[in-house]
Amino acid sequence: MAAQIEEFIYQDVKNTDLKYKNRVRSHISNLKDSKNPDLRKNVLCGVITPEEIAVMTSEEMASNELKEIWKAMTKEAIREHQMAKTGGTQTDLFTCRKCRKKNCTYTQVQTRSSDEPMTTFVVCNECGNHWKDFGWCF
Repeated sequence: MAAQIEEFIYQDVKNTDLKYKNRVRSHISNLKDSKNPDLRKNVLCGVITPEEIAVMTSEEMASNELKEIWKAMTKEAIREHQMAKTGGTQTDLFTCRKCRKKNCTYTQVQTRSSDEPMTTFVVCNECGNHWKDFGWCF
């Protein structure tokens, strides 16, 4: 079965470079993982075929417990990224449309031609909502 899995990985990658070696190592590690006995059992019992496991990602091979941890970590990373301030200027000139607070940070960048106004990127420091203000007056 190991030879079949390796052969399907080779067919998918089409050579034995670093990508191939990393995928083989990842699959071996996931199949040996004592915290994920269901993966090994499903492969040995034929629930997951060698062809299917050869193309599975680490996330797909992970146990349900690890999937929940990854999901929580991803959600937290997204939240932190949205809350990040990258050298912006704090102001009360903008009102957040989401939480209605005036505690924002903005950064201006020339994203269009020079005869057009700068684009203002605004982040609410209260809730993390972010938006672009193009500087148009109506």
